[in-house]
Amino acid sequence: MMFIQTEATPNPATLKFLPGKDVMGEGGVADFPSADTAGRSPLAKALFEIPDVSRVFFGSDFISVTKRDGDWKHLKPAILGAVMEHFTRGLPLLEGAAEETEETFSADDAEVVAQIKDLIETRVRPAVAQDGGDIIFRGFDGPSGVVSLELKGSCAGCPSSTMTLKNGIENMLRHYVPEVTAVESV
Repeated sequence: MMFIQTEATPNPATLKFLPGKDVMGEGGVADFPSADTAGRSPLAKALFEIPDVSRVFFGSDFISVTKRDGDWKHLKPAILGAVMEHFTRGLPLLEGAAEETEETFSADDAEVVAQIKDLIETRVRPAVAQDGGDIIFRGFDGPSGVVSLELKGSCAGCPSSTMTLKNGIENMLRHYVPEVTAVESV
């Protein structure tokens, strides 16, 4: 018997599902912003077959699902059923290799980038994962001091994501890494 818990996230259109077991494992994430991107995941494909599901995100031990419209009380049973069926049948979460997105920064900025990545990994990522999402370092432009970050999962469409980026993450990075002047979402 499997018991799946649900948690609200700061994004009212996203709900976090906790199956009580590893989903992607420590540090692993997979984001499916549309049904077209779900091809390598049987679970994501099954979730997108549910009307009004608009985004699926796998975290270390959770699945966050974002809805287009509709009421959670109607969507939740179908989502819980798809997740339960997937795990009880022992299907693979992902098939094939993931596409890697390249990071952009100058070799001269490697030390600064290491500091930025460490702060994101230790201080930002755990809090963002708690809300059903993830944040990925994408680049640093040394001359301008701009850090590029990608928000995934529930954070990608969250109404408060811009405020979190600017008021939270940008202020923290500027405090600890003087070379940082701004943070932008990509």
